[in-house]
Amino acid sequence: MLVTSKELFQLALKNNFAIPATNFVDQNTLRAYISIAEKRNLPLIIAFAEAHHEVMNLEEAAMLGKYHAEKANIPIVLHLDHGENLTFIKKAVDLGFTSVMIDASQDPFEENVRKTKEIIAYARPRGTVVEAEIGYVGSGDNYENHEHSESLYTTVSEAKKFYEETKVDSLAISIGTAHGNYKGTPEINFKRLNEISQAVSVPLVLHGGSSSGDRNLNRCALNNIVKINVFTDLVNSAVEKLMNNMNGSNYFEIQEQLRSGIESCLDHYYTVFNTQPVNV
Repeated sequence: MLVTSKELFQLALKNNFAIPATNFVDQNTLRAYISIAEKRNLPLIIAFAEAHHEVMNLEEAAMLGKYHAEKANIPIVLHLDHGENLTFIKKAVDLGFTSVMIDASQDPFEENVRKTKEIIAYARPRGTVVEAEIGYVGSGDNYENHEHSESLYTTVSEAKKFYEETKVDSLAISIGTAHGNYKGTPEINFKRLNEISQAVSVPLVLHGGSSSGDRNLNRCALNNIVKINVFTDLVNSAVEKLMNNMNGSNYFEIQEQLRSGIESCLDHYYTVFNTQPVNV
C-alpha cells in the first residue's frame, strides 16, 4: 500500500528501528526491493533520486513506483531523493510522490530555510511530506552526481534553528557517513547524534548508509535515526552475484541473479536496522 512516512517514522521512533530507503533505477530494482519487503512483512521506502532522471524520467518513476507500491501488501513510501531543483520537486508532488526531499544543504543557511519552506508550502496541502538536510553528506566513488567529497557535520544549533524556522517533517543530518563506496569504515559521531536528537523533536534521517558498518548502522537505528539510505551496497551486491554465476546465463537469468543479489543485501540490512512490522 502507498503511504506517507509520517506515521511510519513515529512508530520507528517509538520502537527504536529504522526503515531502509532504497533507490530504484528500473523495474528490476523495484521488484527486488518489494519482494524481500513483502517476504519479511516490513515497511519500505522506495526512492528515486533527481540525479537519476537521465536513467529514468520522473513520470516513469512515478508511474512504476505508484503501481508497485499500491499493489504491495506492506506499507511503502514513494520518495524523491536529493531533489535540488524546485520545479522538479513540485512536479514529483504533482505526480503522486508521497514524500520529497529538498536538498539545499550546500546553500547558505537562510537560503536552505527559504527553499525548504517553499516546498513545504507546496507539498503539505497536497498530502506530501517533506525531508530537508542541514550540514551535508559528501561522497567518494559513487553512482550519483554528488560533487563534494568532504562532509560538513550538522551542528546542534543549526539543526535546532532550522527546525524551528521550517517545521520540516524529517531532517537529514551529517554525522560521518558519505555517499558511495568507502575506503574503510567511517567514524560515526554518536555524541552529535544524541545531542541533535535531544535538541530537535523531528525524525532524523541518515544518508550514505552503504558500507558504514553494521554496528554503526544498528546503533543509529536504536538511537533515533528512523530512515537510512542504502543504494551502493545493493547494486554492488547485484553485480557480485552476477559475476559469481556467469555460466552461460541468458537475459532472464541475469535479471534474476541481479534481483537475488539485491534481495540478499536488503534482507541483511533489514536485520541490521532492526526494522519491525507496522500497522498503518
